[in-house]
Amino acid sequence: MNDTAQPHVLAVDDDPSIRALLADYLTENELRCTAVPTGAELNAVLARETVDLLVLDVRLQGEDGMQIARKLREESTIPILMLTGRAAEADRVMGLELGADDYLTKPFSTRELLARIRALLRRAQAQASVADALAKARAYRFAGWELNIGLRRLKDPEGRNVELTNGEFSLLAAFLCSPQRTLTRDQLLDLSRLHNAEVYDRSIDVQILRLRRKIEADPSRPRFIVTQRGAGYVFDATVEVVR
Repeated sequence: MNDTAQPHVLAVDDDPSIRALLADYLTENELRCTAVPTGAELNAVLARETVDLLVLDVRLQGEDGMQIARKLREESTIPILMLTGRAAEADRVMGLELGADDYLTKPFSTRELLARIRALLRRAQAQASVADALAKARAYRFAGWELNIGLRRLKDPEGRNVELTNGEFSLLAAFLCSPQRTLTRDQLLDLSRLHNAEVYDRSIDVQILRLRRKIEADPSRPRFIVTQRGAGYVFDATVEVVR
């Protein structure tokens, strides 16, 4: 996230009325907004300034917003909200597959746009916090277990290696960064994506069930990953950070 008080949103749209609307509305709602018409100007802004989120029109005149999103995602983890004038499901799916984080169909509600931007910024901030915690930790220890972050290796209290899938490692790392704190399914989904794991909203419960089978003495009565009914899950253990 940007270090300044106001997050910086970069909007790319070839319609001057849309650019003016975005710049005015977001500024009124305590966001800094730079609005440009072309991919070239987008690149110029990114080269000289920190940008916290990109609002990108899919159909720029003479340019392909999908290709811009693809290239940007290869180089950056900046959140991308795509705007499209088409309601076709194929466009939405393609945008998400290319790395966009969310989409909105024109004409759009400015209130909904603001809500989606704020949600993406909160997600990015949470991911940055966890990524920073993981970068500073060599390992996490709990109840005799040890998760080595660099080696991506889990050892049980007897010193035996326990194989984890990418998704299981990501979920366990997210829990260990926030012990004794209730995490919603959406939060776990966002945090687990730090490791590019194939973790999807509908599979969070399945991934947790599999992780419980590997670290719980009795998965049906979990000691560590405890369900908070209607709220999410909490990792109920004292966690030591090895730096």
